[in-house]
Amino acid sequence: MADVCYLGLFALQHRGQEGAGIVVTDGIHVDIEKGAGLMAEAFKNRVPSLNGHCAIGHVRYSTFGGSSFSSIQPILASFVSPSGGGFISLAHNGSINNAKKIRALLEAKGCVFQSTSDSESILNLIAMSPAASVEDKILQSLESVEGAYSLILSVGGAMGENGRRAPAKLVGVRDPHGFRPLCLGRIGREEGREFVMASETCALDAVGAKFVRDVEPGEMVVADHSGLRSYRLRKTATRTFCVFEYIYFARPDSDIDGLNVWRSRHNMGRRLAREYLEKAKEKSIPPGLADIVVPVPDTGIAAAIGFSMESGIPYVEGLIKNRYVGRTFILPQQVARKATVDMKLNPIRENLKGKKVALIDDSIVRGTTSARLVDLLRQAGAAEVHMCVSSPPITHPCYYGIDTSIRKQLIASVSTVDEIGSIIGTDRLHYISIEGLLESVNDTNGERMCTACFNGNYPTDVSEVSL
Repeated sequence: MADVCYLGLFALQHRGQEGAGIVVTDGIHVDIEKGAGLMAEAFKNRVPSLNGHCAIGHVRYSTFGGSSFSSIQPILASFVSPSGGGFISLAHNGSINNAKKIRALLEAKGCVFQSTSDSESILNLIAMSPAASVEDKILQSLESVEGAYSLILSVGGAMGENGRRAPAKLVGVRDPHGFRPLCLGRIGREEGREFVMASETCALDAVGAKFVRDVEPGEMVVADHSGLRSYRLRKTATRTFCVFEYIYFARPDSDIDGLNVWRSRHNMGRRLAREYLEKAKEKSIPPGLADIVVPVPDTGIAAAIGFSMESGIPYVEGLIKNRYVGRTFILPQQVARKATVDMKLNPIRENLKGKKVALIDDSIVRGTTSARLVDLLRQAGAAEVHMCVSSPPITHPCYYGIDTSIRKQLIASVSTVDEIGSIIGTDRLHYISIEGLLESVNDTNGERMCTACFNGNYPTDVSEVSL
């Protein structure tokens, strides 16, 4: 199963670039491999040495606790139970709002932590739970956890009812709000028991698995030798999925909670164009203001196609992406982000010279990348640059798994739209409205998506992490 997990992680490389790990177990023994950097750097052909029928993996994107080697997941812990105990490994996508409080309580009980990761707080909470079964340990522990978590766990070493070591269990859990995605697939025949769980459906496609369904918010699914079982978490909440997954984070070929990511971005582009043209009409600016529509690859492409179709302005490639440079937004340091922009994108001068360009991007977070993009187009000979953004202004930090945790770094939290336009050097700046964004992801009433980064309406208590 290590090879299946390995391929699936490659499909999810866009979700984290700082490190990667795989844990494999046969229910008795456990093997683990970790490494820093991208998948190819982290493993270097060591995966075939991992043996077992249950494997979980993770690509690291640090939002809590830094990017040290000790924080690379999956992480392991042993646990005790009436049947003798065993070991549990965990991979976590999200961010725990009360991790410091949980850590302090566990340390007071003698628990020793190996990293600063919030994920380790969840793992140790589960391992130290007095509940008899692994399932009850997880359900009981998550009652006290606040924040965003999609978890995949593997469990081994536990005794079965017959006194023998039980086969490993694969467990997937999604928090009651469903902030982060998690889906379930199956490999092989319909009656087979080889289940796969992943953040996105693109990983299922990569390993030849058939999509079964999304794991529901507040649901725990357990796969083992007896098949698949579903449990409900004891806490309930209103579904508030992170809309930024559709804007930027997820791969466009993934389907999340019944909505295709590429289609949602295409919808954003069409709505953005309508709002852009309406604003031009209000200001008595000719509707054919831009000569060409240029996307910021890759996440701006679907929106740019939609913008072009709706506005009638030709879609043109104006920026070429170096495919061997990672995503700038999820890099851990601002210096690394700035340097990567110059390595990542290069203008096609022939297509830009003398043109009024509608530049379509998914978001403006800190403003440094946008300023560099506008400058690149001007140096390439663009007559005007009108930046159109398929997300509203990001004014508040995300505490649910996106690294925008310092408000003063968010350009829209301290500057108006006109001021941002001047700072990044664009001739015109237009953002999609929150209403337009929600309509694009089939949430017209604003009841299913978290938009806290745009309006500060947090679905959970974030007082501990917002200090």
